[in-house]
Amino acid sequence: MKSILKSLLLTCALLPAAAHAETIVLGHGAAPTNPRHLAAKLFATQVESCTKGAVTVNIADSGTMGDDVELLTSTSAGIVQLTANSQGATGQIVPEINLIGLPFLFSDSQTAWRVLDGEVGAMIDAKAQDAGLKVLAYWDNGIRHVSHMSKSITTPDDLKGMKIRTPPDEMTLAIFNAVGANPAPLAFAELPTALQSGVFEGQENPLTNIYSSKIHEITKFISLTGHKYESAPLMASLSWWSGLSAENQACVQEAATAAKWYQRGLALEAATTLIEPLKAEGVTLTEVADRQAFIDATASVYEAWGARFPDLVARLREEAAK
Repeated sequence: MKSILKSLLLTCALLPAAAHAETIVLGHGAAPTNPRHLAAKLFATQVESCTKGAVTVNIADSGTMGDDVELLTSTSAGIVQLTANSQGATGQIVPEINLIGLPFLFSDSQTAWRVLDGEVGAMIDAKAQDAGLKVLAYWDNGIRHVSHMSKSITTPDDLKGMKIRTPPDEMTLAIFNAVGANPAPLAFAELPTALQSGVFEGQENPLTNIYSSKIHEITKFISLTGHKYESAPLMASLSWWSGLSAENQACVQEAATAAKWYQRGLALEAATTLIEPLKAEGVTLTEVADRQAFIDATASVYEAWGARFPDLVARLREEAAK
């Protein structure tokens, strides 16, 4: 069924359309209830309205067009026109975007938005264009926390030896290796089965993703570690983007910006209102009392990445501290 749907969507995207109309695909891996999908729907409506029907958007949610890495590959090749993707997967193509997730860099999402909407975001976009991708907007994937099958995480020592699922994200792997955990990457769609079978003891995600994908029903101990922030960049195929008229580029960018603020608002609301629903559904939520202990335990991550990207790491730290 998945392959059939993928073929149908791809066919729709590539068919010549009447009256100069173009039908394109926006693929992502989030669930239909996730703010990422709701923002994608708004984006599609805005694009069709602004272009007066010249461009319509088919949304392929829940990984129906492939996982994050497959979608990025298809988008950079111009097979899929747009993807609202994960920061970790994007980092495999644009390593600089990993730096947004340096441990404890941002105290809250709003600070990250300010930094990404400025010169730092433009610098990362320039690197993305070298890889055939155009960043239209930095959507939000939130401050991330650890959830566990059987215990709360209150100190770095609680993570030692923990079998934890991460995205295919070099930065997240570095963070959990630094504290002595046993991290391994896995596609998000495969996570519930892996947790239920005992392959992993836990995972890390923003509360929105945990709740919308029902991960909290499996890992009932959520510790508010806030160990990193992640964006969810909305990216276009650079070859497709470059072929748009200036007027349609303006329409697509306007829609991406409107959807960005809508998505960010939904994500922030979810992150601040999910505490009580999670508790009501039997989740044990734990605050981390000694955050400095976690910051100290992950200091080596800054040393390693600062050696690779000294200018951008310094700029990020400077901007985040403002």
